[in-house]
Amino acid sequence: MDIAVIGTGYVGLVTGTCFAETGNMVTCVDIDEQKVKKLSSGKVTIYEPGLEKIFERNEKEGRLKFTTSLQEGIKDAKIIFLALPTPPDGDGSADLKYVLRVAKDLGGLLERGDYKIIIDKSTVPVGTADRVNNTILQSLIERNIDNPQDLFDVVSNPEFLREGVAVEDFMKPNRVIIGTDSEKAKKILGELYAPFVRQGNPVIFMDERSAELTKYAANSFLATKISFMNEIAQLCERFGADVDMVRRGMGSDERIGKRFLFPGIGYGGSCFPKDVQALAKSAKQAGYDFKILEAVMEVNENQKKHLLPKIFSFFNNDLKGKKIALWGLAFKPNTDDIREAPSLKLIKELAAAGASIVAYDPEAMINVKEEIGDMITYAENQYEALKDADALVIATEWSEFRTPDFLKIKSLLKKPVIFDGRNLFELYQMEEHGFYYESVGRRSIKI
Repeated sequence: MDIAVIGTGYVGLVTGTCFAETGNMVTCVDIDEQKVKKLSSGKVTIYEPGLEKIFERNEKEGRLKFTTSLQEGIKDAKIIFLALPTPPDGDGSADLKYVLRVAKDLGGLLERGDYKIIIDKSTVPVGTADRVNNTILQSLIERNIDNPQDLFDVVSNPEFLREGVAVEDFMKPNRVIIGTDSEKAKKILGELYAPFVRQGNPVIFMDERSAELTKYAANSFLATKISFMNEIAQLCERFGADVDMVRRGMGSDERIGKRFLFPGIGYGGSCFPKDVQALAKSAKQAGYDFKILEAVMEVNENQKKHLLPKIFSFFNNDLKGKKIALWGLAFKPNTDDIREAPSLKLIKELAAAGASIVAYDPEAMINVKEEIGDMITYAENQYEALKDADALVIATEWSEFRTPDFLKIKSLLKKPVIFDGRNLFELYQMEEHGFYYESVGRRSIKI
């Protein structure tokens, strides 16, 4: 099939590339001329494991193209995906200006006899499909197009991609949600997604509003699990229990499951913070006070600062002149995304207290430098960050941090002190190697 993807951000680029991988002809459209130029020259503009290989293959074989022209991009497309930013507005609601602007432009380009399916791939509030439909319809009416609603259907098809494993998530989805009442759209989209669900995972058809709410509900529930476990971790520290033992005991119950039960210093990224906030705002607009989500957000903001009292206490509330090594800047491993990353909160607070920070992250340092400049020093590798540091703080659970050379760590730090926001190390390891060690929801190891 001929497909157009409007927007070449994270979702758009993964979507376009993966559809091309199954033989579709994909044209991606973006107004950023420099980005389109890079993509057209074979340069992937985001970090996502596994994406570069299939990107290069499909571009080379002519199935993946890029343009700044919306008219050119949609000319032959039967299906148009809108993968556009929906950033939080000032009040926390999702800002739909980019989505609605493109919808209006599409209404000026659709032609008689050329039916198209227009799909909201972005995470959007309930009712957005109706707004997109009405915006396109109004433009067509203004152009005096007969029977304008026959020219298109607007569908909700939310993405469920996890940064770091997005290619695998797209190619082997555990479900595909499609919101539409159009039998014509159902048939075409069923064929489009057939190669991705050959193992029997479901394509679930529902109405547009239910599909839109499904995405918000799923992300908000996962965020709730994380915040709940962080609250349990708080209790574990006060009761003398071990959150890892509690997690294993809970996770073995199949009604609860093992996923998203790991405590830490809060969630971040482009999805959970934005989606929880947007759903809470949508609820208020509908006259409902979604108390659980308000608590989830409050717990998460507090959890990002969880290590700070421990750090300040260790240094007797005097961090002036102290050098802190920081492992991890991205909000999670296997991505360069720093949006709402807990590391940024730690950096701000530690720097304000007079500490100097030397950080290392395998992928996110360029993005952090663009955001905060030379507020911190950037190391070439994880061990360089440790040299003459007064303590190590761990903010992201990259695999390469999990089994380090503990003797080397001790030799490089001024004192063997670790504050671990991701519970990477076993307590017995810290005891055996003689570290002062603070983590989340577990007892402290003191020298």
